[in-house]
Formats: sequence, C-alpha cells, structure tokens
Amino acid sequence: MSRRYAFALALLAGFAVSASAARAEEWTTLFDSNTKSLDVFDKAGNANWRIEDGAAVADKGNGFLVTKTDYKNFHLRVEFWVGPDANSGVFVHATNPKEITGKNAYEINIWDDRPEKDYATGAVVGVAKVDPMPKTVGQWNVYDITVKDGTFTVKLNDKTTVDGAKDTKLENGRIALQHGLGNKDASGKVNDAGVVKFRKVQIRSL
Repeated sequence: MSRRYAFALALLAGFAVSASAARAEEWTTLFDSNTKSLDVFDKAGNANWRIEDGAAVADKGNGFLVTKTDYKNFHLRVEFWVGPDANSGVFVHATNPKEITGKNAYEINIWDDRPEKDYATGAVVGVAKVDPMPKTVGQWNVYDITVKDGTFTVKLNDKTTVDGAKDTKLENGRIALQHGLGNKDASGKVNDAGVVKFRKVQIRSL
C-alpha cells in the first residue's frame, strides 16, 4: 500500500469519525414555539394541556405530556415557567407511560412550594437533595438535565443543583412533563396547582 493511499484511507476514516461525532451532538427539538399541536406527545392523567402563545400550558388536573420514545442516555434542555404554588416536574426513565409515578420514574422537581424542601425544585426526588433550593416562580427558566448510565447531573439556569448523583434502578424509559396537584388547604382538600408552561424541549442522545 502506497503512503498516499494509506493517507487517503486515514483521512476518510477521520471524516467518518467526525461525521459520527457530529450526529451524536445533534439536538432534536421535541417541542418549541413553532409546534402547532400537542400530538407530538402522548398524554397521561387529566391535566388540561393546550397550546397558548407558543407554549404547552396546564393549570388544572394531574397529568403528563409524555414522549413517544424511550431514552436511556441523554442531555435534555427544558424551558419552563411556573406560577405561584405550581407543582410540576420533568420525569425521566418512566417505565409505564400511561401511569407515571415517583416509583416508576425519576422526577427532577419543579415545585418551589413543596413542603419537604430537600426534594423541591432542583432535586432528583429520592435520589439527590438540593441545598439551597433555587426559586423559579414567575420567570422563564432552563433545566439542563444529563443522564448517563444512571448518573444524574442537573443545572438550573446554569447553576448546578445535582452533580453526579447515581441511581440505576430504572435504566430506560420515557420523558414526561408534569402538571401536578398542589398542597392541601386547611380542610384537607388537595388543590389544583398553579399555571405550568413549557416553551422549548430539546434532547440529544449520548
């Protein structure tokens, strides 16, 4: 084999590796302001999801917008807005897309008013506590969530809230965006939580 031919083969191999790396870096937009229908998601529960002003919005019920695809290792970006008393979250590795709970999925919480603050906004519920808890109410926020072989890294508005927490009980599953129920009032009734909005959701596989 001539040196020139060997060099050409090496160059082609380098191009192939670069192209493969570029594909791995590509982001897929699951939802943004140009999305006209929530049919890109499956739904679970009874939240009153609809599109308003380019965002997926709910303010009543307990339910989820659920991806149609399972994801194992990924980097996820989510832009969200919540009103006072809102209870929301980003659930990952959900193994039952029709009935999502904290036992069959991991929840990266969005709930500033959660009674138990260790697992409030910024935490991975039951896996990684947050201290101090960031505030998200009344403003647009960005979650950067990385899950790789059971290791969780979470950033909220470019500040790390979870750094390398490990849990491998659930290895794969759907991603779900929640509108949950609020706290109990003085009579013991569980109230609907406040307004939840999701403006942009993007993912790339790792």
